Amino acid sequence: MHNDVEKTLLSEAQIQARIEELAGEMNALYSDDDAPMLVCILKGAFLFLADLVRHLEFRHEVNFMVVSSYGSSTKSSGIVRILLDLESNIKGRHVMIVEDIVDTGHTLDYILRNLSTRHPASLRVATLLNKPSRREVQVPVDFVGFEIPDEFVMGYGLDYAEFYRNLRYIGVLKPEVYQR
Repeated sequence: MHNDVEKTLLSEAQIQARIEELAGEMNALYSDDDAPMLVCILKGAFLFLADLVRHLEFRHEVNFMVVSSYGSSTKSSGIVRILLDLESNIKGRHVMIVEDIVDTGHTLDYILRNLSTRHPASLRVATLLNKPSRREVQVPVDFVGFEIPDEFVMGYGLDYAEFYRNLRYIGVLKPEVYQR
């Protein structure tokens, strides 16, 4: 598996340090009275969410959505589908979407538009990775872990064809792996 990695982009230590910083920013924004709902976009953001919530000092709820636009490709199809929706009503609630990566912006734009119709009190976005060079749709991102170059990354929850999520770091996949 590690033989498929061209290079390490972000080490485990870098990721953990930045997540602690992001949690500090969120702790300064929210209080127990806000009790936001953190909406984890599965599958890629589950490790980010798990490590993030360990540093949050305010009361919060966790919920999940499964949204697909990639399948087993390295590029978004542009067609977004909700495969698993929220279990709770978000009307009047503070909501923070927790994403693994914001790339073209199409998926996040769809999620934001969809959740906005449900009338939350506020709607914010936290992403571990931001790839602004690939943005086709401008979307607001309130908390960014790292801005990364236009390379195909995996590890720390991010996958290629459902593999590599278990890597403790974020690496760049060798092109010959996904060009097969």
